[in-house]
Amino acid sequence: MGAETTFIVTGDAFMTRRLPEGGYKGFEELKNVIMTHDVRFNNLEITVHNKEGYPAAFSGGTWAMASPKILDDLQKFGFNLYNTANNHSCDYSHGGLIATAKYLKERGLLFAGTGENLFEASAAAYLETVNARVALIGACSSFHDSDIAGNQSQSMQGRPGLNPLRYKTTFHVEKDYYDALQNITHETDINASWNLTVKNGYALAPPEGKLYFGGLSFECSDENKTLTEPLKKDVDRITASIKEARQQADYVLVSIHTHEFSGDNIREPAEFIKEFCHNCIDAGADAVLGHGPHELRGIEIYKGKVIFYSLGNFIFQTETVGLQPADAYENAMMPHNTMVSEYMNQRSKKGTSGYSVQPNIWSSIMAGFTAKDGKITEIILYPITLNMDFPRSRIGFPCLLHGNEVLEYLEKLSAPYGTKFVIKNGIATIKV
Repeated sequence: MGAETTFIVTGDAFMTRRLPEGGYKGFEELKNVIMTHDVRFNNLEITVHNKEGYPAAFSGGTWAMASPKILDDLQKFGFNLYNTANNHSCDYSHGGLIATAKYLKERGLLFAGTGENLFEASAAAYLETVNARVALIGACSSFHDSDIAGNQSQSMQGRPGLNPLRYKTTFHVEKDYYDALQNITHETDINASWNLTVKNGYALAPPEGKLYFGGLSFECSDENKTLTEPLKKDVDRITASIKEARQQADYVLVSIHTHEFSGDNIREPAEFIKEFCHNCIDAGADAVLGHGPHELRGIEIYKGKVIFYSLGNFIFQTETVGLQPADAYENAMMPHNTMVSEYMNQRSKKGTSGYSVQPNIWSSIMAGFTAKDGKITEIILYPITLNMDFPRSRIGFPCLLHGNEVLEYLEKLSAPYGTKFVIKNGIATIKV
C-alpha cells in the first residue's frame, strides 16, 4: 500500500495589493490549513510585470496587472502550483504574458496553461512531492481569439498565448422562427460577407436544415433550445496531454478557467464544460479544478474522481488595480486623464452595484482532498470569506469562515450531481 498525498485547491487570485507585513488578522490560521497539504494549487488571474507588454485591444474585463512582488506574497500563503490560462492572460498582449512567465520562473514557481507556443501552453507542469509526482494541465474557454497560443511549423515559430478550449453553440429553433430568420437573410445583407467567404472557398455552406445568421448557427428543431459542444480538436489536444501526464505522474490535475453558463444561470456550467470535464476524467485525470465566474458552482463525483465546476474566489481585489490603459477610459466615455479610482467608482456606482453588492462573490471555499494508491478517498471543504464589508482599500483578502452557511449553499449547488455532504462544525466532508 502506498502513502497518502494531500491536495488543497483554491479559486481565483485577482491580487493587486501587497500582503501586509506580518500578514493580517486571520492570515496565519488560513495559511496553516494550506500548509498541511502536499499539493497547494491556486489560479493566478492576473499578469505580473512592470508594464512589459502593450495593453491589448480587448481585455478580460479589467486590464489586470500587478507588481511581480505579489508572487512573493502568494508564496507566503504556501502555494506551489499555479494555473495561468484565463481571460486576463493576454491583457497586456504577448509581452505581458511572457513577462509573467519570466517572473514565475525566476522564483521557481510551477505553472501551466500558457507558453510561448501551443506546445508549451498545452504541456503539463510537474510537481515533485514526498510521496507522489503530480501533473497540472491548464486550459481556458473564456478568451478573445487573439489570446490563443499557436503551433510552430517547420519554418515559423509559434505564437505565445493560452491553451484554448473552444466550443460551438447551436441555437435550435422551431420552424416558424427558422423560416423567419431565413427570410431575413434573403431580404437583408446580414450574411453578405459570409456568402462571399463561402463563394471564394474559405468556408462551407451549412447543410439543409441549418442556417448561418450574422455569425450565429441555427438549426430547425421541434423545440427552442441552445446546445454547446467542445471543439473536438481542442479536446483531443488536451486529453492527449492528460494521457501523456498519466504515464509520467502519479496524479493528474486539470485546471479549466471558464465563465460560460447554461441558460441565464451563472451558477450552472455550460453543457460543453460538463462534457469536457467528463472527457478529462475518462482520459486519466484525477481531478478537474474549475474557476472563472468568481463564484461557486457545484461539485460532481464522476467515476470516483472529482470535478469542482467552480472554486470561486480566493483573493479578489479588482478595484485596487494600479493602472488602466486609455482603452478602459474610452470604453467608459471618460477622459484619458481619469484616475483609476474614479473609473472604478463609475463602474460600481460607488460600490452600489456589480460585484460590490453580490455576497456570492465574497465567500467561497478551499477544497482539500486525500489520495492514496491512485484513488481519492475524502474531500474536505473549508469555507472562506473575503470580507465584503471592508472598504475598497482592504477588501479581498481571505479568512477562514467559521459557520455552515456557505457549505449549505454549495451543497444545494452540488445536489443535482448526487453529491452528498456531511457538514459539521463549519467543515464539510465528501466521501468518494
